[in-house]
Amino acid sequence: MPTGKVRFYDEAKGFGFITGDDGQDVFLHATALPAGTTTMKPGTRLEFGVADGRRGLQALAVRVLDAPVSLSKRNRKPADDMAVIIEDLVKLLDGIGGDLRHGRYPSGAHGKKVAAVLRKVADDLDA
Repeated sequence: MPTGKVRFYDEAKGFGFITGDDGQDVFLHATALPAGTTTMKPGTRLEFGVADGRRGLQALAVRVLDAPVSLSKRNRKPADDMAVIIEDLVKLLDGIGGDLRHGRYPSGAHGKKVAAVLRKVADDLDA
């Protein structure tokens, strides 16, 4: 079976193109994707059958060989660094919790900074 990489795929339109290892472009329709798959990221290596369609080569029975690593996962901080960040964040939130127990909210500027830190840490964990 031929192999290649996804050149682009438009989930909304339900099709894309594969660049085969031989350099030929092959049409990829949503119906050829593996069961449970709705989209393909560019760069995903595939193995596929080929048939002559009305407008050229068309992929059939696509099988994913290896998917590219997402940019967010590749740019993730090491787990040791995240552990230190989380420990510092717990200390920061503990201090705010103590103030809240005494009836004092953080100042507007401080509250915005803490919220920004929480969002950034959440994004790093969600990556």
